[in-house]
Amino acid sequence: MTPDDALLPTFSRIGESTTARYTEIPEGSMLPETAYRIVSDEMMLDGNARLNLATFVGTWMDEHADRLYSEAFDKNMIDKDEYPATAAIEEYCWRILADLWHAPDHRDAIGTSTIGSSEACMLGGLALKRRWQHARRAAGQSTEKPNLIMSSAVQVCWEKFCNYFDVEMRLIPTSDEHPLMDGTGLEDVVDENTIGVVALMGVTYTGAYEPVTAIAAKLDAIQAKTGLDIPMHVDGASGAMVAPFLQPELEWDFRVERVQSINTSGHKYGLVYPGVGWVVWRNVAALPDDLVFRVSYLGGEMPTFALNFSRPGAQVLLQYYRFLRLGRNGYREIQQTTQDVARYLSGAIGRMDAYELLTDGSDIPVFAWRLKPGHTDKWTLYHLSERLRIRGWLVPAYPLSGDQSDQTVMRIVSRNGLSHDLAEDLLRDIRIETAFLDSLASPMPHPGIKTTFHH
Repeated sequence: MTPDDALLPTFSRIGESTTARYTEIPEGSMLPETAYRIVSDEMMLDGNARLNLATFVGTWMDEHADRLYSEAFDKNMIDKDEYPATAAIEEYCWRILADLWHAPDHRDAIGTSTIGSSEACMLGGLALKRRWQHARRAAGQSTEKPNLIMSSAVQVCWEKFCNYFDVEMRLIPTSDEHPLMDGTGLEDVVDENTIGVVALMGVTYTGAYEPVTAIAAKLDAIQAKTGLDIPMHVDGASGAMVAPFLQPELEWDFRVERVQSINTSGHKYGLVYPGVGWVVWRNVAALPDDLVFRVSYLGGEMPTFALNFSRPGAQVLLQYYRFLRLGRNGYREIQQTTQDVARYLSGAIGRMDAYELLTDGSDIPVFAWRLKPGHTDKWTLYHLSERLRIRGWLVPAYPLSGDQSDQTVMRIVSRNGLSHDLAEDLLRDIRIETAFLDSLASPMPHPGIKTTFHH
């Protein structure tokens, strides 16, 4: 590369004037502006993140967060002895969450940051498995064939956990009569090898909360009858950062004695860029000590427990920034506004002749709907999803789980940044495309775009 190359018009330079599909590292160098332009232009083919109503992941933060991010993206979270201040801030964050989730004594709680809620779920599951193993060994019993009980509507990370860590996955199938796991049928699947029960605070399919207190009450009844004391983990990937602000009277957290651990996603309704998650245990005793590694920092000692080793520290700092910047009132205002948008959208869609709601966004700001039975035989929700994609909106259509897997629904995730104005634009496009599909004189000639994401 010669200095004169910088004088060439941008799209005439080496790199821009040839293919940009590099599958082997090029022999020579190129100007930083050229390399930037190639990557930036390729990225233009992505969808607009703000219009992606399929994702729960945050797509917007303010300029102060952006500045903080740029100052901290070189920090490695695992280097606690090199970055002791960041390590201390990580602890501040999970202690804040322990207090938010009503830990009996937040000074006795323990937690950690993770890459996201999926890793946090696996850590919660590992703690359940290890506690069960310790109890079985102490009683001189076999530690083979552990099982974990959950709804068929769980996120795929729980399937991964059971696969990776040799735990039998026992599912309670959702049905029209029981669209959520509510304790029904638990007595048929619980046994001495059950390491725990997972409850969902925000089902990804529909946005609804599973009734944690009802599940716990059923486990109380099972214990009274069989002597089996089954702990619970709450997967609060979304709801654990919504319920404390919008439904503070709802008991789902450490106020429920059986709940031993809770996870959440900082990059969902924690309002941080991806990726950061959190898991907190109700007390130190709930996390087996042999799962914890200890590192020195600030002349003292800090426990660490995670599946990943090197990982970003910047998002942890952004989480603390959010806690300080917003406080309880700020989180409450943002989550309420986000829910108001969801309720506005669900109300309008529910009034359309073609659709009926499954949920309306009154739990987490997420709702789902389906075609009314018998409305049409000419198009499906996959066709509506495809038509909206043409207009820039990513609104997924997908089948439900369990005994409802023959039903197709659509779902909208309302997030911070989905303004009322944008919601009105979306409704306009849904009405236009629904009218177009309803005007068809014959069935669509293709099945439409099938969902490409997995719960």
